[in-house]
Amino acid sequence: MRVKRGTNRRDRRRKILARAKGYYLSKHNCYRIAKLQVDRSLLFAYAGRKQKKRHFRALWITRIGAAARENGISYSRLMNGLKRAGIELDRRVLADLALTQPQAFTDLVGKARAALA
Repeated sequence: MRVKRGTNRRDRRRKILARAKGYYLSKHNCYRIAKLQVDRSLLFAYAGRKQKKRHFRALWITRIGAAARENGISYSRLMNGLKRAGIELDRRVLADLALTQPQAFTDLVGKARAALA
């Protein structure tokens, strides 16, 4: 008795073509080319998720550094002072404070300066 595979092949192809929806030229309707492009796109998406974290950290550091300079202290000295003062705020929170609540950030800079002295 022979084995019939049912709709497996069609389902697999339909899934790839569904992911390729909106791609340019034959990349969205020619299975062989669409499969190559979908694989490539998934690689870029994976890498992008990693890069996103790097880019946001760099943005936060830039914002903290700019706000620290306005308060007359360098970024590295600020972070060292906060660590010595036992203030464990991450860079995302510090950047948000620097942007939305400059007075609170200035208070933190004062505490960091006191811990350094």
